[in-house]
Amino acid sequence: MFGKLYSTLIFILFFCHEPSDAQRKKETLLSEKVTQMMDWTSKRSVIRMNGEKFRRFVKAPPRNYSVFIMFTALQPQRQCGVCKQADEEFHVLANSWHYSSAFTNRIFFASVDFDEGSDVFQMLNMNSAPTFLHFPPKGKPRRSDTYELQVRGFSADQLARWVADRTDVQIRVIRPPNYAGPLLLGFLLAVIGGLAYLRRNNLEFLFNKNVWAFSALCFALIMTSGQMWNHIRGPPYAHKNPNTGQVSYIHGSSQAQFVAETHIVLLFNGAVTAGIILLCEAATSDIDTGKRKIMCVAGICLVMLCFSWLLSIFRAKYHGYPYSFLMG
Repeated sequence: MFGKLYSTLIFILFFCHEPSDAQRKKETLLSEKVTQMMDWTSKRSVIRMNGEKFRRFVKAPPRNYSVFIMFTALQPQRQCGVCKQADEEFHVLANSWHYSSAFTNRIFFASVDFDEGSDVFQMLNMNSAPTFLHFPPKGKPRRSDTYELQVRGFSADQLARWVADRTDVQIRVIRPPNYAGPLLLGFLLAVIGGLAYLRRNNLEFLFNKNVWAFSALCFALIMTSGQMWNHIRGPPYAHKNPNTGQVSYIHGSSQAQFVAETHIVLLFNGAVTAGIILLCEAATSDIDTGKRKIMCVAGICLVMLCFSWLLSIFRAKYHGYPYSFLMG
């Protein structure tokens, strides 16, 4: 009887002691990983990772922290201008978190460059850059853990909202001071003031309706081309496919746009407006008939061609749109 009791006691002690050792090893490993991540973050707000670091500190358990990683291609031979812009915004976000009073070891920011971690790109079946992914503390990343770059843009403010959605951590984005805007405004005011002073005896140009009409027209063209959307969302100028090298200037979705796309739309809108102005001048001006005919033909060509191109862009973004201005 005592032999059975002794055997049972040994069995219980053995199996109670084993999980304790495993748990202790797990906690020690986790503490080492967090300490190392904090040490790297103290030196650089965005941790540079290769394949080995990624597998050890992101993929392998245990982990009680979130990691936001930007997969990029910053080497000059990759010719990824968008990657450089996105990298700047990502660093603004990471620095804002690093120097925040609410900074903890709950989340870390890291980057994987294609030339330093191509095996990571292959592991994740990733074929485009830049790409932002969130790796939660537990489980695999879900679809919502992939940042919708083409829809939301890569501005630090948009990235901060995405971080808040995934982790409930609010990051106040703090940008370094930029004096370009105030200096440009001051220069513009100085030029206007200088012109007004030089022509202080003749200020009739301030009451010239053509000047005000041209200014209003430029403002309307800028606003209708999507410049304000660019300012808010911070989209890339264009997109280069890393596999084919093809550059896209028109976004294929109606929910997003590129900066180059707004410039193209602005150009076409301006050309259509110029064509209408030519038609109006041809109909109302007192110049000779030959010049009026030239103005009329030029105006018709500008309106028909440029408006047709605008509709083509519209059809490319709104798939299934059946109409076009010029039928061929």
